[in-house]
Amino acid sequence: MGLVDLIFPRSCLSCGNQGRYVCDSCIKKVPSPKLVCPECQRPSIDGFTHIKCKRTLSLDGIISIWCYQGVVRTALLKLKYAYAREIATEISVYTNSQLDKFLIALPKNPTLVPIPLYFLKENLRGFNQTEILGKAMAMRQTWKFVPDLLLRKMLKKPQAELKGDERKENIKGVFALNSFYQPLITNHQSLILFDDIYTTGSTLKEACKVLKRNGANVVWGLTIAR
Repeated sequence: MGLVDLIFPRSCLSCGNQGRYVCDSCIKKVPSPKLVCPECQRPSIDGFTHIKCKRTLSLDGIISIWCYQGVVRTALLKLKYAYAREIATEISVYTNSQLDKFLIALPKNPTLVPIPLYFLKENLRGFNQTEILGKAMAMRQTWKFVPDLLLRKMLKKPQAELKGDERKENIKGVFALNSFYQPLITNHQSLILFDDIYTTGSTLKEACKVLKRNGANVVWGLTIAR
């Protein structure tokens, strides 16, 4: 326990019990969402994209670990907008324990690729919460982790402020492949795009298009919450 924790004791963001920002009791109350096809949003076995929905540049499947509610929602908001980096460590521990039950669906020996922030935004915040969470997950699962495989070329209006088709248009053309990793893309069989929250899926789908246009074979999406 550090000096800051002694002066300002950690308390659960949901129930207020001291000791952690996310307590065991509150995280157990948050259910997992039903697995759906990322294209039509209808139920899908293990989150696979339906054969009839599959397109050349589409995601091969999507897994979201929790519903975006309760202490998970509060923790992700604090992490994202209050710059509470310490919360990431606790969320990553719970995420890894929950992820085990979804591993049967995900590609074997994948490379995990976090959705990047625009560099000015990351410099202002001091960190990319998706990169921190993804790194902890990849280490636990012994996956390859490449945080700079994708680049964010421009700063656009935050997706959280938009709805539906606005999100889809807003995110177009934002991502580019880091050319240094072109050999990895063409030689590697499977990639997992990682983000914190899945709403309409526009961000993951746009990132997937960039990867598949550059030769990626299998690309899944993985998020903390939906």
